[in-house]
Formats: sequence, structure tokens, C-alpha cells
Amino acid sequence: MEQAAAWFSLLQSGTATDTDRARWQDWLAHTEDNRAAWAFIDRVSQRFQPLQTDTSPRLAADALQVANRRLARRRIVLGVAVMAGAGGMLSWAVWQRPGTIDTLMAWGADYRTATGERREVRLADGTQVWLGSASAFNQEYDARLRRLHLYTGEILIKTAADNQHDAGGRPFVVDTAHGRMRALGTRFNVRLDAQGGTQLTVYKGAVEVILAAGAAGAPGTTVTAGRQTRFTAEHLEAPTPADPAREAWSRGILLAQDIPLGEVIAELSRYRHGHIAVAPDVAQLPVLGSYPLDDIDGALAMLQQTLPIQIRRPLPWWTSIEARAQ
Repeated sequence: MEQAAAWFSLLQSGTATDTDRARWQDWLAHTEDNRAAWAFIDRVSQRFQPLQTDTSPRLAADALQVANRRLARRRIVLGVAVMAGAGGMLSWAVWQRPGTIDTLMAWGADYRTATGERREVRLADGTQVWLGSASAFNQEYDARLRRLHLYTGEILIKTAADNQHDAGGRPFVVDTAHGRMRALGTRFNVRLDAQGGTQLTVYKGAVEVILAAGAAGAPGTTVTAGRQTRFTAEHLEAPTPADPAREAWSRGILLAQDIPLGEVIAELSRYRHGHIAVAPDVAQLPVLGSYPLDDIDGALAMLQQTLPIQIRRPLPWWTSIEARAQ
């Protein structure tokens, strides 16, 4: 896809030579994947063509958001139809893929945010929850338990005492596909990462972690304030010092303290539609500073001013970050 976007940018620039076009033809004929990527780039670019000539940036942005919402709905509906209609082991295999169920459940979750949106909610017991970009969770309170289930994204939680029930109140837990976290009077952050795990950062109090694949009744692992960990259904990593950036996002800030540029861009990408590609030769540049999550273009401009990089946008939904030309 990155190669297809680069070829598209060159061919549309008006500077392509006959040699460039011949090399593009060779690339196109090399593999079926190349041809499929080019066909996708071509189709999507045609859909975005009206946005490139729109004189109103606001109208263009609104149209882009509407298009993305429609695309997301089509994907959910198509996925459900495939699973309901295909039958047999193939259907079951698709349904069992990690994240499939959570993605579907997120669509109708009690609380959710769109890409680029942050939201703060106060639950019935006074607990405060901040939702990050593209996040979703369900709330299930009953006579015995206060439970949240995080399906996508991340949440920062400040638990409240359960004063409406007997001494000690109901336990407060957060579930993900990888396990359960029981709050022990606390403020903590829970995030589902792209590698298929749950990240937990504790800022106050403590949190007990019980893995989904653990034996019934087995004791959990307690993570104390100022520590963080990551776990899957089968394995919990040793706790390390907490990263303050895992809390700063709730205030609309990306806090970078000597973080590689590639990781900074991966975080910014969560707050906007489209793709941001980082060239390997600049991906390890160290980044320091605070960057606004509510203005990704502004954050990219700040990075371009302080690092030896240049930012190109060959397509409305494709941004490339490369080394600055000498």
C-alpha cells in the first residue's frame, strides 16, 4: 500500500518521466498484491477527488467524516452477514479471531467515542471515566458487582466509594478479553493495544489482575501505584515504572519524553482518520515535548519545525513523513 501511494503521488505530480512510468508498469506487473493495492488506491482517490477541489475546508472535513462513518457501518454489517450466512467451521473461525467479537460489541456499547474524540462520563456511583479516541465500554452494575467491559481503545478511571451498599461496598472491576482488573481504591488507565494485549497503568491505590486463562480461584497479581504492566490472556509482564503520558491524553496532550518518532506518530494516528507513514530512516529520531491531540495537523507541524523531517500529503487520507532534503 505504501508503494502504491508513492507511485500514485509521483504519477499525479506532473514530473514523472517515461522511465518512471516504465518502472511503475514493471512494479504493477510484478505481483498480484501490487495490482490489488494499486486498484484500491485508484478507487479511493476517485472518491476523494471532489474534496481536493472543495473551496470550504470545513465542508470537505465533514464529508470525509461522513464517508468514514458510512464505511465503518458497512464493514460491521458485512462482517455480521458473513458470519451469519457462511456457516460451518469457516464462520466459526472468523468469529473466534481475536478482537472480532469486541469490535462488534463496541458498535452498540453503552459508552463510546469516534476517532479523534475524547469524552468524560460520570457513572451512577460517582466513578469518573475518561474515554480516549475510538473507545467503547459497557457498564454492568448489579447487587454484587460494579463492572465495566472495555471493548476498544482506552479509558482512565477514578473510582468512587460505593456508599449505597453494605460496608465495603461492591467490588469495582474492569474486564477485557485478556482478564479482569479489580480496583483497590484507585485511579488507573486501561488500554487495548494493537499487539493484542491489555496495558494497565496505576496512578493511585492498587489494581489486582486476574488473567482470563488463569485457573479458577487462583490469586491475582497486584499492581501498585506508580507501576504499569501489560498482559494477555496467558501471560502478565513484570511491572515497570508508570509512564506519565498514559494519563496526559485525558487532558488532550501527548507527552513525549525521549520517545522515538515512530511511536509518537503511532499515537497521533489514533486520533485521526487516514494513514501516516514514517520512513525507517527517521522513525528512531528522539522526540521531546507536548503535542495537542485535538489538532493533529498542528502537532505534525510542530514536529516538522523541531526535527529534520518533511511532511508530504500525496493523498487526502495519506500522510508521509520523510527525512528533510538537504
